[in-house]
Parts: sequence; structure tokens; C-alpha cells
Amino acid sequence: MFVDLYVNHNVRIMIVLGGIRLTVNVFSLIRAKYHTLSSSQKTVADYVLNNSSEVMLNTLNEIANACGVSETTVLRFLHKIDFNSYQLFKISLTQELSKDTPAIVYEDISFNDTTEQIIGKVVSSTISSLNDSMEMIDPISVEKFIDKIISANKILIIGVGASGSLATDMFHKMMKLGLNVVYSNDPHLINILSMSLTPNDFLIAFSHSGESREILDGVAIAHEEKCKVGAITSYSKSTLSNKAEYVICSSSLETKFRSDAMTSRIIQMVIVDIIYVSIVTKLRDKVLPSIQKSSLVVAKNKT
Repeated sequence: MFVDLYVNHNVRIMIVLGGIRLTVNVFSLIRAKYHTLSSSQKTVADYVLNNSSEVMLNTLNEIANACGVSETTVLRFLHKIDFNSYQLFKISLTQELSKDTPAIVYEDISFNDTTEQIIGKVVSSTISSLNDSMEMIDPISVEKFIDKIISANKILIIGVGASGSLATDMFHKMMKLGLNVVYSNDPHLINILSMSLTPNDFLIAFSHSGESREILDGVAIAHEEKCKVGAITSYSKSTLSNKAEYVICSSSLETKFRSDAMTSRIIQMVIVDIIYVSIVTKLRDKVLPSIQKSSLVVAKNKT
């Protein structure tokens, strides 16, 4: 976890895991340390400086390919300019590029909007995104995803941060169906649980950006155990999408300066419901008793 507190245009206080450090902005860091970079790292630096808007939307793999270097070289470049992760670098870069843009918190919403205007814009934006999802969500990808869930011996569902709530929702629904399912939003447990997977199991990973380090680590461990991976994410070109065998992408109207997965979160909740209802229709009598039993058990807690 980190928090940025800007002192002025060039310097910020960055709180990282409880520690505090002062750093200059991303572009100043690159220029200041340019002479310390290797030739291949300078290639990456030049690419970032000349293509910053594209870099903000690129995956680590895409930057490496564009520069003709390895992902390791890109990571070494980031370490040279004092960034411990690619995700932190992208967020910082986004903050730098958004400094001179109008305040945007949700699509075309500004800080001067009234409550009535905010209600109208948020609802309109969400409806538009949901309508777009009818075209963006690929039925074939959903079918393959569902078939893999049904055939798996065990299902591990993972997600951190905001994506953790989506993973919890899917875990709850899969439990109601009586499936053998496990869930975690803790990075350490994700790694341990992923290590226990087998080729007959299935890992389902939630990540809006598709770049969360904790999720990608779990995916890498699952692959070491020959376990297939399913991803529910917003971006088809993300690292997670590239590494997963089964992918469902949600449409998203996120602006490139937004860090929150607002409308995409709602669409991914719809995707979870689509999967749940589809499994019920496919398995019918096999899952209906479990659904009824779970409803009765939960009803005992209601007055």
C-alpha cells in the first residue's frame, strides 16, 4: 500500500509500507539517472519519455517487446529509478500525466457538479457500460470458462483490493452450488493455496488492471503446478490476460487517468451472475438441492 502527498510540482512524499521517502517526479527521475543506465535500459528510458501516454496503458510485456528487450531489463530500469514494482511505476506515471488535466473522478464528472448531476452521470455511465457489455462479453469465452469450472476437481478464487469483493461474491455463489471451492484475498495465502493446486483444478483470478503483483504471483505458482488459470479482468492486453488460458474481459469506460474500477466492477459482478445462472441451467437437478439447502441454512439466521 502507498500514499502520495505532493509537496510541489516536482517533489512528492511517498509513503510505502509505512516508510516515508522523498522523490522527484517520474520524468525527472529518468533524466537524473539516465547516465547510470545501461544501453538497453536507456532504450527503455527513451521509450518511456517519448511514449508516456502509451506506456501508461501498456503491460510490462508490451513495453519489453516495443523496446526489443527482456521484461527483466525493464524491471531493472524501474529499480534504477527507484520503483520496486511496475504497478507502482504506472500509477505514478498516470499521476504525472494527469496533473494538467481537468479534475476527473468519474468519466465527465467534475468537482463542481451538483449531487443531482452526479447521480445522473453515474447512472447514465453505468447503463451505457452495461449496454456495451452485451457486445464486449464473448459468449464462447464464457462457455469455455463455465465448462472448466464444472469439470474442475477444486476451484481457487483469488482477488485483492476492490477485486477481492468480486472474488468473494463468486466464492459465495459457487459455494451455494455445492462446488469444491476455496477463496483468498491474502497474498501469502494465495501463494500457499496456489501451490496446492493440481492439473485437475482451476484457478480463477480477478484483477481490474490485470497487473496486480499478488495475483500474477499466484498465477505463476499455479502454472508451475500445471493448473489452468481463468481471468476476469477489464483489459484484454494485460499481463493477466496474456498468462491465463481462459479469459472473460469486461467492457470499461474508464478514462486513462482513473485509478478506480467503478463501472467495470459492476460489469464484473454481472459476469459472475452470468456464470452462476449458466451453471444452474447446465447442471439443473445436480445443483438445485444444494441451492435449496443453502437457502434454508441461511434462513435460520433471519428473524
